Amino acid sequence: MSASGISIILILGVMNLGLLIFQLLTGLRYIKVSFGVHKKTGIALFAGALVHGTLGFLASL
Repeated sequence: MSASGISIILILGVMNLGLLIFQLLTGLRYIKVSFGVHKKTGIALFAGALVHGTLGFLASL
């Protein structure tokens, strides 16, 4: 599976890394955002990680 020649799994992995770093920095208060933004990005991180893991598992079969 690829989009413009780049693996969708790789794209989701990089997106998840970015969201994880953002969550860490907002949780440690280096970046100040409202709790609502922190909560929504946490939900996006969970959903992205779930899709990333599922696609990775299915690709390995």
